[in-house]
Amino acid sequence: MTKKVLENAIRTCVERGDQAFVPYMMAGDGGIGTLKEQILFLQQAGVTAIELGIPFSDPVADGPVIQQAGARALAQGVTLRKVLKELRLFRDEVKVPLVLMLYLNPILRMGITEFVEECEASGIAGLIVPDLPLEESGLLRDELGHTDIALIQLVSLTSSPERIQKITAAGEGFIYAVTVNGITGVRSGFGDQLETHLEQLKAVSPVPVLAGFGISTPEQVRSIGAFADGVIVGSAIVDAFHRNDLATVEALVKASKKEIVS
Repeated sequence: MTKKVLENAIRTCVERGDQAFVPYMMAGDGGIGTLKEQILFLQQAGVTAIELGIPFSDPVADGPVIQQAGARALAQGVTLRKVLKELRLFRDEVKVPLVLMLYLNPILRMGITEFVEECEASGIAGLIVPDLPLEESGLLRDELGHTDIALIQLVSLTSSPERIQKITAAGEGFIYAVTVNGITGVRSGFGDQLETHLEQLKAVSPVPVLAGFGISTPEQVRSIGAFADGVIVGSAIVDAFHRNDLATVEALVKASKKEIVS
């Protein structure tokens, strides 16, 4: 088994001169039946991978847009188990890596062994669990050891150099570089230290570095992505899908592509 599915997809993208672009979408916002349509739309738009949020009642890392999307999905009866079951129905049509972003509680409720088995059956390539610190990650890592599912680590702006070394050493798939001190959501600007932070991360990380949290415009995709291997865009994608504004989604993805001068 290899855990390099995600890493290879990102490196292939960067090698051809593009920035990796990973959209976040709330699974089941609009009903579980929207999942296939939205995933295949993003794939057709040219994304590198797709981050699927699992709705949860207490999403501590999420801002208002994603919280509201999760609440809408929960009201539709969407659960982790239902999302994984739905993904299996069209797994063969999905050609880009899928990453689940979810909190630890639903995993524990399902049972770690069953959860990992279901993720494998559904074609999941990576996991982001924001309330699972590195020191406790063996809880999942032990079960993931025999699979090709990467356990993705997050690094904050306040992480010390020593902690960055520890986190990046455990990196799989990519390192998720959090670009703000706070929750997800649209930002008009970012701190002066972000460029230096991303460059320092890239210097020590054995896997690609993607920047996420607050990136919401094509200009931000281009400018922040230039200092990393790519970007993750969440709230802007979630909001655009909710408004059925597919043109905005396409514009964000397009901003990650190398400009072709004729």
